[in-house]
Amino acid sequence: MSTIASTAALNESLPLKGLRVVEFANGKTDMTGRILADLGAEVILLEPPQGSPVRQQVPLHDGVSLYFATHHANKRSLVLDLQTARGREQFLNVIATTDLLLDGNPPGILEAVGLSADTLLAAKPDLTILAITDFGLTGPYRDYIASNSVHTAMAGVLCRSGSPGLDPLLPPGALAWESAAIQATFVALLGQWQKQHSGRGDVLDFSIYEAVAQVLDPGLGVTGSASAGKSALDSTPHGRPVAMPLYPIVPCKDGYVRLCVLNPRQWQAMSDWLGDEHPFRDPQYANIAKRMAVANELNELIAQLFESSAAADLVLEAQRRGVPLSAMSIPTQVLQDEHFNARGTFTQLQVKPGVQGKVPAGYLEVDGVRAGLRDLAPELGQDSEAILASLEAGPLREQAVASGPTLPLTGLRVLDLGVIVAGAEAGRLFADQGAEVIKVENRAFPDGGRQSMTGAAMTPSIAQGHRNKLSIGINLRSDKGRELFKQLVVQSDVLLSNFKPGTLESLGLGPEVLLAVNPRIVLMESSALGNSGPQSRTLGYGPLVRASTGLSSLWCYPQVTNSHSDGVTIYPDHIAARVAAIGVLALLIRRERTGRGGVVSMAQAEVFLNSNPEHFLRESLQPGSFVPRGNQSEFFAPDGIYACAGEDQWCALSVSDDQQWQYLLQVIGRTDVLDDQGLASNAGRLARRDEVDAIVGAWLLQQSPRDATVVLQAAGVPAGFMQRLSEYRDDPQFKARGFIRSLEHPGLPTPLPTENRVVLSRHMAEPELRPAPYQGEHTREVAHRLLGLDANQIDRLIAAGDLEDMQQAPAA
Repeated sequence: MSTIASTAALNESLPLKGLRVVEFANGKTDMTGRILADLGAEVILLEPPQGSPVRQQVPLHDGVSLYFATHHANKRSLVLDLQTARGREQFLNVIATTDLLLDGNPPGILEAVGLSADTLLAAKPDLTILAITDFGLTGPYRDYIASNSVHTAMAGVLCRSGSPGLDPLLPPGALAWESAAIQATFVALLGQWQKQHSGRGDVLDFSIYEAVAQVLDPGLGVTGSASAGKSALDSTPHGRPVAMPLYPIVPCKDGYVRLCVLNPRQWQAMSDWLGDEHPFRDPQYANIAKRMAVANELNELIAQLFESSAAADLVLEAQRRGVPLSAMSIPTQVLQDEHFNARGTFTQLQVKPGVQGKVPAGYLEVDGVRAGLRDLAPELGQDSEAILASLEAGPLREQAVASGPTLPLTGLRVLDLGVIVAGAEAGRLFADQGAEVIKVENRAFPDGGRQSMTGAAMTPSIAQGHRNKLSIGINLRSDKGRELFKQLVVQSDVLLSNFKPGTLESLGLGPEVLLAVNPRIVLMESSALGNSGPQSRTLGYGPLVRASTGLSSLWCYPQVTNSHSDGVTIYPDHIAARVAAIGVLALLIRRERTGRGGVVSMAQAEVFLNSNPEHFLRESLQPGSFVPRGNQSEFFAPDGIYACAGEDQWCALSVSDDQQWQYLLQVIGRTDVLDDQGLASNAGRLARRDEVDAIVGAWLLQQSPRDATVVLQAAGVPAGFMQRLSEYRDDPQFKARGFIRSLEHPGLPTPLPTENRVVLSRHMAEPELRPAPYQGEHTREVAHRLLGLDANQIDRLIAAGDLEDMQQAPAA
């Protein structure tokens, strides 16, 4: 386990050194500023004289906000009173020295004090303004307010979370907000890259609602839940879907373990473990579809095999046999985990003098060093004098002459070795923003994402996750194939991979080799458990990542035994892809300053840990505090999920202050409760939670979720209907902001609804929607254009097995 260290050498190497960011925290996406600060940016938290409300955000420990301590570490604090002319003048002086403004205010707040976006851009034309609001600056939901649970409900996550036949279940922690913060960080660096190459500032209109729909169990993109050639929007059932039986959670002597047996080799190892006499020895069961048909019977046999063994012993035996398996950890076990502590996943954080706790250290490693916690969260205004005294506006970049919106990453070339969901998404993010992304593939070791139950060469998930890419077939296990690949590396800016650590090194293509070939290339290494630590080379899949990090044990109904409900989610793949993209963009920005590339790496398992830093910190200080909470907030009442009129219809409602409680009582016609002083405070409502829930629940049970949302939002109460994926197309906010577009692919019978942009912008163009490639579809084109090979040379290389071209694509 590491400790917080602040050294000049480390600070000099951080990729965002020299970037100044000013942040208005909103208590929802504050991790955006924290990640930028981790990567070396100077992040200034702008606070009013009384301090930002996030300084008191729960959970607290001895009166200290653990949220503030974790989300605002590495930042500076500047106090300005924007209600005064002097304060606004000072703010404009600060803006003149700022690269990026993170504005977490609700719509209209800065305009009301004369500090509109146009005013700020007039003061600093190359300023990038990232306006982060609940629903965006435009559209019919513009003035809605939301909690984490409201976003989870409205974005289409809640309807698929939980067990069939039971209430929908909120995921643990604040995954909606934290996932949106990752997307916002990616957008912030896109804006910074565009500014560096265009010289012009921008206003980036970022909607948390849209971000949650895109990155937390998305219904668009690589979903893993599409079937029969349909989009997930058209194939998801009305109620909670049945968990994937190929990812079973199996009881053992002292808890649970989870398996993820997918390919034939893994099944053979599991079959051998079951012994010679079981009824599924037939070679047909090497086919995943055949095993799906008998999954319940298979899982029962496995349960009988495991019931008398301890989880730790099963993990060791599984590793010996090559069976993907993980113990189901709880947060206390995660904090003590040998692997995580060996690789510096956690660090010590001083909460107050004499009180230290354990906290996730940060998402990324840069050139082998963790880019994470260095400095404590600031005291109120501790940096005001120094910041104001040092103001000296830098030179403005020459204003670019542009004819219209552009794709910010145009001109970059990315080699994409990524596989399955996280790999597909990382490459797509760059392709959507204009980079030339070349997917490097080989039929002998195919991308698992290309395999389907039906054997189709093109599926909705492939079409979504690989749109806008090219595909070249290269055999990296032949000398000539590696030589050709290195020639591509020389001409590229980025290489993405998410193999098990050591895979590229075993091919003679490790970072030292590739950086020697091209010192300017940026290498991304993404793996399940990271590239260091005793378990780094263990097979890892999303279900096993969730089990090992405590997410599976937390995502359950508190009063229902063995009700683990993460069996249909693909978290954290989409968020992991964006963390990878953040790391790559940060190193590309550093390359502009230093001329050198580098290596950025991440462990997908650490996504969940770093998305819950305050809860793991609290668990280290108050053991047993990070436990399943179900649909009830620990800290506020009323705050949860309530049944509405109709079959399986629900509404999320959150009251976070006493004024909202008064508004709520007036809306639901319970003015008789207004004078009940026992319910006037949040503490009183928590003490009488059952009574409060009964009051709210009785009214909502007579309302449709959408009607209730309109009425409650109009009164200033955060509330939101549970939206299903099939309702996306008709959602008025999505329609107004162009959230969904139509993606056509010649290998599919009908167009697919697909996500559009990551943010609305004055200067960023919408992504192109070029069809995803078949495997090896562009081999000849890329070999000729980039490798300088003629048709005869390409034919010979294909015949020799060094290159591969596309096999005939089936008709749609």
